[in-house]
Amino acid sequence: MAEVAYDSASRIYTGNPPVRAVDQLNLDVADGEFLVLVGPSGSGKSTALRMLAGLEDVDEGAIKIGGKDVTNVPPKGRDIAMVFQSYALYPHMTVAENMGFALKLRGTPKQEIKDKVAEAAKMLDLTKYLDRKPKALSGGQRQRVAMGRAIVREPSVFLMDEPLSNLDAKLRVETRANIAALQQRLGTTTIYVTHDQVEAMTMGHRVAVLKDGLLQQCASPRELYDRPANAFVAGFIGSPAMNLKTVPITAEGAQLDGLTVPLSRASLDKVGGLTEVTFGVRPESLKLAGADEQGMELTVELVEELGADAYVYGSVRIGGTPERFIVRVDGRTPPAFGQTVKVALRDAGEIHLFHPESGARLEA
Repeated sequence: MAEVAYDSASRIYTGNPPVRAVDQLNLDVADGEFLVLVGPSGSGKSTALRMLAGLEDVDEGAIKIGGKDVTNVPPKGRDIAMVFQSYALYPHMTVAENMGFALKLRGTPKQEIKDKVAEAAKMLDLTKYLDRKPKALSGGQRQRVAMGRAIVREPSVFLMDEPLSNLDAKLRVETRANIAALQQRLGTTTIYVTHDQVEAMTMGHRVAVLKDGLLQQCASPRELYDRPANAFVAGFIGSPAMNLKTVPITAEGAQLDGLTVPLSRASLDKVGGLTEVTFGVRPESLKLAGADEQGMELTVELVEELGADAYVYGSVRIGGTPERFIVRVDGRTPPAFGQTVKVALRDAGEIHLFHPESGARLEA
């Protein structure tokens, strides 16, 4: 079994004041699970991964792999394999030699090394490149060699630190699908770090969102999207981002310019005592309103045409202040730049409410 556990684990860098790069992280990763750590730059995701690898100290708490406390175990004793952002291949070695080098250092018999390298190369479609040097490979092929080097070691845990960031957009999409399929086939516990939330949502069984060293939420991609725990997660997960605006609230509901959004009894009970609330709605939950519908007046500032869909960026006045909103519309008939249109909700059940100060989710 290769379950992983962060038990109130912290990494603190000395300074004035000290910086808690990872702060009291509690996170359990099941055996065979693919967990993605995601967050903006400086959120602590790579530090958390390096703590698990033994490349960063654990100043508070503990880290366990397979139920064993490895907090003070050196990296080579943790039975992990790491794939870095840089491929870190030996330029003077062939693909086969790069992939089998760790096994050679262990004293593994030559035939066993050859068999394991051949098997990994077949999985990664590298068989015809085994005699080439890294300089003769494309970026995507080099990344697959780095993956193969990790696979042949048959570790308990794979650790991947933004392994696709050096690839072009098309290759990233292709390679992330390959990594997800490969992990499913191998069944090896995998922890994957990225700052790209699209990557996180398409690869992980669960996604852990970090901000300033603190875990904000850990859940399935669908739950993160549908029920973000706070305003930060709501704004970070989803592309384009959720529209988040602080708006007045009355007994009738949330007051947007020209549009009153009725709230359920449970939601009104949650916001009891507040005069305003952070209101969230995703671009696809808005629509262009008909002439006889209630709606907000939006002045179009930009239209992103993406074929079947288009995203309309515009300003709405809320409490006299212009606020940016994004609306997804039919790509065949988008409004024009400078045009004023009315925008309404597709479904009042698709709104999100957050506390205006703490950012915590409010609705039931």
